[in-house]
This record gives sequence, C-alpha cells and structure tokens, in this order.
Amino acid sequence: MRFLLGPILAGLALLMLAPCAVALYYGSPDLEAFLLSEAATAGAALLLVITGRRRILHLRLRDMFLLTSTSWLMICVFGALPFILSHTVESFTDAVFESVSAVTTTGATVLTGLDSMPRDMLLWRSMMQWLGGLGIIALGTAVLPFLRIGGMRLFNTESSDFSEKALPRARRILNQLLLIYAFITVLCAIAYNLAGMSVFDAINHAMTTVSTGGFSTHDSSIAYFDSGSIELVAIVFMLLAAVPFMLYLPLILGRRSGLFSDSQVQSMFAIYLVVATVLAIWVILTDQVDMFAAFRDSTFNVVSIGTTTGFVSTDYAGWGSFAAMTFFFLTFVGGCSGSTSGGIKIFRFKIAAVMFHETLQRLLHPNAVFARSMQGRPLTDEIVASVMAFSLAFASIVGIAAMLLAAAGNDVVTSFSAAATTMANVGPGIGDVIGPTGTFASLTDQSKWVLCGTMLLGRLEIFTMLLLLTPDFWRA
Repeated sequence: MRFLLGPILAGLALLMLAPCAVALYYGSPDLEAFLLSEAATAGAALLLVITGRRRILHLRLRDMFLLTSTSWLMICVFGALPFILSHTVESFTDAVFESVSAVTTTGATVLTGLDSMPRDMLLWRSMMQWLGGLGIIALGTAVLPFLRIGGMRLFNTESSDFSEKALPRARRILNQLLLIYAFITVLCAIAYNLAGMSVFDAINHAMTTVSTGGFSTHDSSIAYFDSGSIELVAIVFMLLAAVPFMLYLPLILGRRSGLFSDSQVQSMFAIYLVVATVLAIWVILTDQVDMFAAFRDSTFNVVSIGTTTGFVSTDYAGWGSFAAMTFFFLTFVGGCSGSTSGGIKIFRFKIAAVMFHETLQRLLHPNAVFARSMQGRPLTDEIVASVMAFSLAFASIVGIAAMLLAAAGNDVVTSFSAAATTMANVGPGIGDVIGPTGTFASLTDQSKWVLCGTMLLGRLEIFTMLLLLTPDFWRA
C-alpha cells in the first residue's frame, strides 16, 4: 500500500516545481515556503516507496477503499503546506480548509485579497484544483464502478476492470483520458486568452474551469472581467467538463461519438436550459435588469452552479427569495457521472424518475412485470438499492452537518447552505455570509473542520470514506 502511495506524493512534489519557478521568476517571498513544501513532500514520497512492498501481487477490495481515501487525505495534507509555511492563511485550520476545497474542486475559500496575492500562490490553488479534477475522472470512470458505490456499477467499463489480464487496457484508457483532460484545458486557456484574459489569468481559469473547481485569481471571480465573451467561453468549457469524459474517447480514436445522444447529457442540458429560462423570466418580471442581461446572467450562473464550478458573474443573491431557493436546489444536481462535476449526478435523478414511474404503474398494474433500463443497460435491484442508499446518506449527512454548524453558532441559512454546497462540491452558497460575493473566512474553526469532512465525503461519494469508520472493515 505504501509503495503505491509514494508515487502519488511524488507527483504532487513534481507539481510544486511550477509555483517554485514562478516564485523565483517574480522574486516572491513564498519561494522558501514552496521549496520547504517540495522537500517535505518528496521526502515523504521517498520514505513511502522505500518502506513499502515493491511488488503488489493483488489488491483486495478492502485495499482499494483504503488506498482511495488515504491518497486523497494525503494530498490534502501535503497540499496545505505552502499555505501554512508562507503564512498566506492565519491558521492550520484555514490551510487545510483551502487545500481540501482545492483538491475536492469545491471552490469554497477563506482567502481575500486575491487581486494582490503573489502569482505563485494563485497558481498553486489552480493547479491543485486541476489535479483534483483529474483524480475525479479516474475515480468516476475506474474506481467507483469497481467498488460498486452509489449505483456507479451501471457505468462499468474496461477502465474499471482491475483484473491482471485487463489492467494494461485500463491503464491505456486512463492515459487517454488524461490526454483529453489536458487537451481541453489547453483549448480553454487559448479561448480565454483570445476572449481578453491575460495569459496568466487564462491559464489559471482554464485549470479551474475544466476541473469545475471555480477558484479565480480575483476576489470578484468572473465578474471582474465584465465580459460576455469570457462568460461564453466559461459556459462552453464548464459544460464540456460536466460531460462523461469516456464519451470523448471515440472522438480521438476517429470513431463517431454518442456525446449528444447520451441520455445523461441530454437531461443535463435540458435541466440547465429550463432553470436558466425560468430565472431569466423571473428577473425580467421583477424589473431587475433588461432582457439581454437577464438571460446572460441567469445562463452563466445556472451553468456554473449546476456543474458545481462555482464561478460568479453577478450577485444573484439580490434576485430575491425565489432565485435563492432555485440556486439552493440546483446545488444538489451536479453534472454527469465520469465528469469532473460534483453533486448527486444526473444519472441518479434519472434512475429516481424511472422508479417513480414504475411505482405509479405498479399501483395500476400490480401483477405486471417491468423491465428497467437506462442507456441500454439493465437497472438491477443492486444498482437501484445503491442509488437509494446514496441519496439517503447524502441527505442525512447534509442534515447532520447543518445541525453541527448551527451548534457552532451559525445562522440557519448559513448552516444549511454551507452543508449543501460543500457536500455537493459547489463552493458559493446563499445568504449574507457565504453567498456569491462572500467567503468562508468568518466561520469558526469547528465549522471549517465539519465542512472539510463534508467536502471529502461528497467528493468520494460518501461510502468510500464511511466504510473506513466501520469495525467490520478493519476485521475484513
């Protein structure tokens, strides 16, 4: 196990060279912090490799659960080192919170003054989100279907086959997904630059757009640029990032892709379009802005929250209670499985709709036999039960987290919104404290640790981490 964790930390140490180079170029005072972080991370990686077993004959299911959770926790801890050593944040809690938010691509932040922050630190935040997005693709396309978590068994492919015979093919598919992810990121950076961003801003926002993370180099997020062209680029690439990355594979192999015929993708576009239209009409009827601005602002922010990116182009908190509640419920939706988006995911809502329809039909035809399917694949009782268990666990954890946040002294709106937005890995919430123009800086340390837990639980699909807390897991 340790031998496998070593290369993961080594990769993180390698990434730290980029902000080191930027700090050196600009003469930043953060250079020492990044060099120390680099040394500590590389040293820990070397220690894990040296002390670990060099030959892993077989990974048991239990090992996969442990490896997945441990690797994410480890990256979050070591990713926090530059924040601590550079004194960018005021406390260890804030450093861990910012790191967890970055790696889980949540985008909730405790930092202000981003416009004047050293470029090396801004780059590190963006790179961690980009790394987290890459990890999410691997998690959603390979690990979670293999672990049968939350109904992801429905999307079993060659990439989620860890048998000795299929492993080379799984590695090849994951390498191809990495190339696709990097290629889309480069395209996004070029598009942002052509739309008017500086090269530095374009690179940073490309990484946080394609990872659907939402970190920005400016306090006012995308609103800083006040550009319709930049918002259009963001919308396009947020949607591309919310699509299952496996659907891009046929394109690079020269085959026809079922990208737009995929029922998940169609449902996602339909949901975002309907919600954006309803909100635009609401804003127009309440005489807040003109028609063009209403559709522009509603479309951008619906796509941003729906895909769990969390960019903000305007303070939609001022649109009234109806808009606030709409964005609150949109927080839970998310994108498609196998994408970088968080949330409950579109396919679970589709399965719930299938079961709802079947329940109504059973009331009319008690003796009938119904064949369940989705995207040409049968919906077995195992998948349905797994989706139901996931949904119940998701709602329960949001409720428990909200109660803990309320006990820590937060108001009701902040408590529920913070629990929901971090569990769904969205970022901005609703209310005066953590709304679209706020940050999480004013929350207590106890609140931030609770939210670190919800961010990790939401990103790892709940059961990956919860299973580690059961006595039976350690007796297995």
